[in-house]
Amino acid sequence: MATNIGMMDSAYFVGRSEILSWINSTLHLNLSKVEEACAGAVHCQLMDAAHPGMVPMHKVNFDAKNEYEMIQNYKVLQDVFNKLKITKHIEVNKLIKGRPLDNLEFMQWMKRYCDCVNGGLMNNYNPLERREACKGGKELSKKSAPSQPSSRNSAAVPKHSSHNGRKMETTNVSAGSSLSVKTSRPSSSGGSSSHSESEKTMFEQQIVELKISVDNLEKERDFYFSKLRDIEIFCQAPGIENTPVVEAIKRILYSTDDDPSMVEEAEAMISKSQQVKQLDIIAEEEVEKLKADSQKRKTIINVDVDAASGNSSSPRQRISEVSDVHCSESPLVSY
Repeated sequence: MATNIGMMDSAYFVGRSEILSWINSTLHLNLSKVEEACAGAVHCQLMDAAHPGMVPMHKVNFDAKNEYEMIQNYKVLQDVFNKLKITKHIEVNKLIKGRPLDNLEFMQWMKRYCDCVNGGLMNNYNPLERREACKGGKELSKKSAPSQPSSRNSAAVPKHSSHNGRKMETTNVSAGSSLSVKTSRPSSSGGSSSHSESEKTMFEQQIVELKISVDNLEKERDFYFSKLRDIEIFCQAPGIENTPVVEAIKRILYSTDDDPSMVEEAEAMISKSQQVKQLDIIAEEEVEKLKADSQKRKTIINVDVDAASGNSSSPRQRISEVSDVHCSESPLVSY
């Protein structure tokens, strides 16, 4: 279960377009930006799709505009996380501000989690029906619903090509739409064609530039990912795997949240290990000093013992020593 995945996981390399298509297809929505889901209601319904009936949808507010309303949605989401024993931390203060990167990262995690539940299959889930119980859910469903039938109708129009097409057009189209059709036809044959061609070329140039920038970003991403992967492999080498510096690097590398205090914790780990080393060095020096002092004491005690043994000789030995001295001084000895 992807409840606690690191920043180097492949889930965080899924693009915005893939995330948006997944959200829109799963919940039948028309989101154009990931940060449009910053209110938290979309996250709640995604969890409801992954675990049907687990989310109290009547408490979810799809019409949340203010921060306190968004926070209420995230409280519902947090309660669901607690029920499912999911340890993912929700950065509510960052998400409700609508920052694109923060919302993208959290939605990438949501996609990874939903993919891990039942293989990402949302069988027999009706998002429109489930959204009706929410505040603002019906209005959102009405806004998102016309886009799907319109595509079907546009695909079905060529099949009904008949000689009385104008008659059908006049009967099915209202007066306002007929006026728009009449006004749009001359524009296609008039002088605005050059304007549309210039816009088309401009848009094509923008598309080419965006593709180039995307390719460059993907190359840069792959480059830094390979570097981080090399660092990870290096940190797993035997002999240095359990060193304090490597442990601090792993702490930063495998952190699940973008928390700046993680770097401070890693620095604290290294400084603590250095302090322990210094204490060990001081302890070794103290042990060496004690050994040297004990050795000096032993030598002093041996000298004192030798001197004491010399002074403790018997009187007979002293007399013999004195007689030897006298004998050695006299040149002749008479008997």
